[in-house]
Amino acid sequence: MKLHIFHFFAVFVALAPFPTFSEVDQAAELAAKDFLKNYNDIVPKEDYKTSVASWNYATNLTDHNKAMKTNISLVFSAFYKQMRENATNFDTSKLSADTARQIKFITSTATPKDAETLRKLTELESEMEEIYSTGKVDDKGKKLSLNPDLYKILSTERNYDRLLFAWKGWRDAVGPKLRNKYTEFVRLKNEGATENGWKDIGQYWRSWYEVEDLEGMVEGFWNKLRPLYQELHAYVRYKLSKKYPQMSTDGPIPAHLLGNMWAQSWVNIYDLVEPYKGKPSLDVTANMKKQNYNADKMFRLAESFFTSIGLEPLPSSFYNNSMITKPEGREVICHASAWDFGINKDVRVKQCTTVTHNYLVTTHHELGHIQYYLQYKDQPNVYRTGANPGFHEAVGDTMSLSVDTPQHLQKIGLLKEVSNDTESDINALMKMALRKVAFLPFGFLIDQWRWKVFSGKITEENYNTAWWELRTKYQGIEPAVERTENDFDPGCKYHIPANTPYISETLPDSKRRRRSSRLRKGERYFMSYVLQFQFHKAACEAAGHTGPLHTCSIYESKEAGKKIGDMLKMGKSKP
Repeated sequence: MKLHIFHFFAVFVALAPFPTFSEVDQAAELAAKDFLKNYNDIVPKEDYKTSVASWNYATNLTDHNKAMKTNISLVFSAFYKQMRENATNFDTSKLSADTARQIKFITSTATPKDAETLRKLTELESEMEEIYSTGKVDDKGKKLSLNPDLYKILSTERNYDRLLFAWKGWRDAVGPKLRNKYTEFVRLKNEGATENGWKDIGQYWRSWYEVEDLEGMVEGFWNKLRPLYQELHAYVRYKLSKKYPQMSTDGPIPAHLLGNMWAQSWVNIYDLVEPYKGKPSLDVTANMKKQNYNADKMFRLAESFFTSIGLEPLPSSFYNNSMITKPEGREVICHASAWDFGINKDVRVKQCTTVTHNYLVTTHHELGHIQYYLQYKDQPNVYRTGANPGFHEAVGDTMSLSVDTPQHLQKIGLLKEVSNDTESDINALMKMALRKVAFLPFGFLIDQWRWKVFSGKITEENYNTAWWELRTKYQGIEPAVERTENDFDPGCKYHIPANTPYISETLPDSKRRRRSSRLRKGERYFMSYVLQFQFHKAACEAAGHTGPLHTCSIYESKEAGKKIGDMLKMGKSKP
């Protein structure tokens, strides 16, 4: 299937927002550069304080840390508002393209102008994240958390009713508590967007792609990918119907049967849908446990992948400062994320790692973000982010494509043998499809729903109805129990209460300014799935790989590493 990705890149170039001017006002240019020099000197230092406060809260959910995060964030917002106002004094038509581009990024905002509105927004966001991260499901007196308890049930249990218990329990525990808060949050976010000249907050998010009609572009990509997804869906439905007679053989699949709380990845039901039984297992969890793997060993293995291709080693502070296991005795936000604190090469990962194959892949993915941070660290502050909002996730997943090949797993001693027959190849490709292809409609529909909420096409009165209409339309799944407008199932996915865009994947203004897009949530996003295979193909060609692409690992290829590193170093400096 050819997706015409080169047209996608051509659009970015053709719509570069700053033309090249034949004449530049030298006095204005010099003044702007002086401003930018000062900006790049002081903003990272102030931003660091907010990152530390946000980190402290995310890794220890106390009222004190929440108050500190809110107060320090508001101080930074006031400081940054003044910097932004100073930047508006420059006429970008008199500046060079690069200087104008930096000024434009600084002045672009959707932050509410009223300090009290901003405080309410900041507090609401912390409250919603806390509700999500501390949610518990009662199981005969035992309190089950999302990670690892409910994750484990959804991924390993095969009893229809037990799976439904976990699926419904999570939505009952979290959704209703978030519903009213989210409505108020949307109202305040839109208030900030409209007073800064945007139609709504969704338009502001989409602007970070620097293309016209992002919605149409994404719809076009989905229409090309949909036939592949429909084939996978039909095959999986057929296999699951043999295990679960309760489900239809020709309708939507019950959402709780796909091995994941949100049915965004189906890889955990591989054992139920494996095309050819009897082949060596592609899940190395058991081998990892036999070899006494723990979180630290998993991260050091992942680090060695990057250094083997000539990229940056992790700074020594990484292991001292990161949270790579779930601590006992305190509540934390377990959702995996990579953080860049902006100065002193302070980069960290927050992840409640368990010793599983999936977490091995996720660990490499998160260190892909970290590597991006390290590579573009010398860029001006506004350019220290992905080239476009899909790049960060695509970079992390590009590395995962190499790591998850049977050939690589054998090379690092986690797989005893690799079968090179057609049946084994099909098994490997099926596993990849369950992880990658299954995700596509979910990645597409989350922001379809949210953009419609922001624009008013979906209202509070039909939040949940519209959500399930989209999930049935695009994913072909349905709830096995009645859902009503007393529920708020969208809020049971982290990115909704955390206000993290999914398709566009750039952070909203309040976070972007605090952390310069440096806090990245460890999930796969729609556009990254379009991009990552293009990156992987280019890297494999640089590595001199011959044979099918799905057998390629760029491990130990300095040539591939240089190609990747050269791209990452640019950050967002080029449109």
